[in-house]
Amino acid sequence: MFRKKLVQQILNLQCSLKQQNNLKILPVTRFISSRHIASLNVYRQPSLIEINKPCMSFTREYAKGKDKKKEKGKGKVEVNENQISEVINLDTLKNNMTKAVDNLKDDFVKNLSLRSTTGSIESLPVNIDGKQHTLQEIAQIVRKNPKTIVVNMSVFPQAIKAALKAIEKSGMNLNPQQDGTTLFIPIPPVTKEHREGLAKNAKVLFVKSRDSIKDVQNKYIKQIKRKDGVSQDIARNIEQQIITIGDGYVKQAEIILDSKIKELLGKD
Repeated sequence: MFRKKLVQQILNLQCSLKQQNNLKILPVTRFISSRHIASLNVYRQPSLIEINKPCMSFTREYAKGKDKKKEKGKGKVEVNENQISEVINLDTLKNNMTKAVDNLKDDFVKNLSLRSTTGSIESLPVNIDGKQHTLQEIAQIVRKNPKTIVVNMSVFPQAIKAALKAIEKSGMNLNPQQDGTTLFIPIPPVTKEHREGLAKNAKVLFVKSRDSIKDVQNKYIKQIKRKDGVSQDIARNIEQQIITIGDGYVKQAEIILDSKIKELLGKD
């Protein structure tokens, strides 16, 4: 009778229904007289029951102050092209930024080939009396064999010095040799140092493109600040939108750079 009452009291302990189902009644190893029932609450329960799963409570953890500030700083800026167009010429802004990215692509094709091609040499800019000309405009260029390109300067011999300078500073690791009015350009082997040099030049060209995009961005932000009839709140909002647009074009340039560097360094 006593044991039945004892078990009944144990089952009435405060716990969830699921937890009750996980109780196991263990055998009593010693006799407890009725006079000890009153002190049951201080009896060591581990000798009587075993709980498989502990009671658990779920709490919601909140971000720390620093994390909140970091997330707050990453707020997305929505671009409203209609609003921007009311204050500045958005099409011109986009065209100028697109031009900076396109120039980067062209520079990569012309100046960063692993193996110097006739086409890349033909398009080299040559400065003559303050004016830019491509090498093919002032010379005849042919590939003599897989390892040599020949540049015939007989039509414009006075430009030989400028042509030599343009070839040497092309970033293609070229070392032209002059014989009269003819330039012989040995095609260098593709070495690790050559690859790393081209990758370094790629980063320089990227910085140039990025700065061009930022220049366009800053130009139009200054226009907004000087614009009459535009409230400070609207001006500030449009400035943020222009920065967002500029960041998008810089991201395009970064993707082009990453792809080119992988190509130059032979990485997948």
